[in-house]
Amino acid sequence: MSDDGNVPPELCRCAGRITAITPAFQAGDEGSTPFRRSLNESLLRDGLSALSLARDGSIFTALCRYYAAIEEWNPAYGLVGATGDELIVKHLLDSLAPLAEIRACLASIAATRAYPENVDLARHTLADLGTGAGLPGIPLSLALPGLRVTLIDRMTRRIRFLESMREAIPLPDVEILEEQVERAKGRYDLVTFRAFRPFERKLFKRVFALCAPDGYVCAYKGKADKAEAELAAIEGLYGSARIVPIKVPFLGDERCLVIMSPAAR
Repeated sequence: MSDDGNVPPELCRCAGRITAITPAFQAGDEGSTPFRRSLNESLLRDGLSALSLARDGSIFTALCRYYAAIEEWNPAYGLVGATGDELIVKHLLDSLAPLAEIRACLASIAATRAYPENVDLARHTLADLGTGAGLPGIPLSLALPGLRVTLIDRMTRRIRFLESMREAIPLPDVEILEEQVERAKGRYDLVTFRAFRPFERKLFKRVFALCAPDGYVCAYKGKADKAEAELAAIEGLYGSARIVPIKVPFLGDERCLVIMSPAAR
């Protein structure tokens, strides 16, 4: 299915959640109804609690809408390779798990710039590269209201989904950019991504160019030893780097966050 050939689903809100009128999913399968996994609310609530986030309220409601939309769009648009509980744990909670480190990075930037204490997050910017379905950018935007988040992806069908989410959730602090990372412009306080494996020097020259001199590049990674080995490929592009173990609720697999500052320019 081409990036430009699909008519995006028409989203509507029904009983507090999102439903969608989806296109046919496969050739020869017109008229079929997609299989949709119902949301395991207890799993999501317990995961939020484990991350010191509210079990109820705006973030829970927004994540429910986001989950429902991914399940609706995923068969036709191929947004993520997960559904049901796996979608909650490996994508939603995984995106939120390094929240304390992300907050610490923002606080460090604010201190460097001598911002007043408890400064409005609207002073800060974050770019999520190769965001796909909006991961981790959308969950981070929900957990850090006011933070100006730019979701960057090169695929038109993903951009359609993201634009729909901006209106449906809604996401007032989110901008969406259809562009290859190599051609993206701007400077951001934080640059996040989950998509790049392994680190590649040519691409990371552009990644660090998008990061403010006093900002941070935050890479979501799996095993710490593999992440450390990948750093050798981009040595000289970063001024400092540290690998922080991350615990994702209900996930046994190892996760870490690689936090890098740009090398002096």
